[in-house]
Amino acid sequence: MKATKTLIASAIVAASIAAPAMAEESLSLNAAVSSDYVWRGMTQTAGQAAVSGGIDYDAGNGVYVGTWFSNVEFADASYEADIYAGYAGKAGDFDYDVGYVYYGYFDGTDLDFSEVYGSVTYDFVTAGVAILVDAEGADFADTFYYNLDGAWAVEGGFELGAHIGYYDVDGADEQIDYSISLSKGAFTLTMSDTDADDGSDADPKFFVSYSLDL
Repeated sequence: MKATKTLIASAIVAASIAAPAMAEESLSLNAAVSSDYVWRGMTQTAGQAAVSGGIDYDAGNGVYVGTWFSNVEFADASYEADIYAGYAGKAGDFDYDVGYVYYGYFDGTDLDFSEVYGSVTYDFVTAGVAILVDAEGADFADTFYYNLDGAWAVEGGFELGAHIGYYDVDGADEQIDYSISLSKGAFTLTMSDTDADDGSDADPKFFVSYSLDL
């Protein structure tokens, strides 16, 4: 997915794949490299580098569709391919975004899943939720992911970002992730961590990303 994933950051919905409502019809490409691919506080490449890219179509009326690809390294999977569609609009001072995303994994066994998501943005703050639609061994709405994100312009042309997310998985341990990022131009430096107390995601992760819209 663009942006949340173009930057290889954990704000996959809040950093927004949304296309602005009532814009002109457009087709865009994006590409990125990162020293790690971290999603919702969890590394998807075992701490190794990632190369990603995607295509987005904005219909100009709020409707958008897109696809996004990246290498991954877990559970025998080697590549991830996401397909998504949604609608973004504005209501008063609030921007909103609702949609559906399918996560597919090459070479992995029974890893594919899908979610419906929604977010609301006011000024520099975005609140969102993603709800599991389908996954192997899980039922609809077994899993919810809530996120709160903010972005602020700071001196020198930098942008400071902050994120906190909460994974609520039915019958499993809940998990909180959080990150802080500093961006300038195409470069982003991120620190991400979770409250996991074991495994590779128990330690803070620092990674740098370079992204381009083509």
